[in-house]
Amino acid sequence: MAKIFCVANQKGGVGKTTSAVNLAAGLAKVGQRVLLVDLDPQGNATMGSGVDKRQLELSVYDVLLESASIKEAAIFSEKCAYHVLGANRELAGAEVELVDLERRDQRLKLALAAADSDFDFVLIDCPPSLSMLTLNGLCAAHGVIVPMQCEYFALEGLTDLVNTIKQVHANLNPDLKIIGLLRVMFDPRITLQQQVSDQLKSHFGDKVFNTVIPRNVRLAEAPSYGLPGVVFDPSAKGSQAFVEFAKELVQRIPSL
Repeated sequence: MAKIFCVANQKGGVGKTTSAVNLAAGLAKVGQRVLLVDLDPQGNATMGSGVDKRQLELSVYDVLLESASIKEAAIFSEKCAYHVLGANRELAGAEVELVDLERRDQRLKLALAAADSDFDFVLIDCPPSLSMLTLNGLCAAHGVIVPMQCEYFALEGLTDLVNTIKQVHANLNPDLKIIGLLRVMFDPRITLQQQVSDQLKSHFGDKVFNTVIPRNVRLAEAPSYGLPGVVFDPSAKGSQAFVEFAKELVQRIPSL
């Protein structure tokens, strides 16, 4: 049975898509069968996985409107060694079209159920806003991985996200929980980041992943080459950290 995780944070610019594509590549590197679902109309996770969003014949849009299955729409990225259910600008229209449909928040969940045996992990890259698309992701997932920077405003954004997860858990998806907080773009030389990191650990305990993703130039460069950092430069510190994170996640699965 596939483990389905949303990579989500209601605060923008926290490295959410970078975390999603690099975790997918890291999991593929340690032998897992991975599907990355891009739920953001910008299609950054699609492009960052070596798939051209402009060339997509079928996308997550078709899956949500039930005109295609995941088997038909997912593309295997040869360079990255995982499957991608891509997104492009069309997806912005799905917001409006889903409003009047039945089971509008369960569309992705039902589609993933049909492909359950094909993957070990499904990672869903959600948009930063709480929209019908994000809701589809949260209703389909077993849990949420929250990438966050160790800064003051990030703590405020985390409070909003925790409240959203509680509401979805209570009303729509009783399986949903926070799997863990991933500290990203971390610079140990900055005292404030150390302090926020310590606050997170004291408040959330073992919900904070042990792996820390350092601030890394090669990770930032990789998207311009249409690749995750893990594939673009496997020797970079950031890339190695994501592979370690993938291993930590696989080890945690039995206890989740």
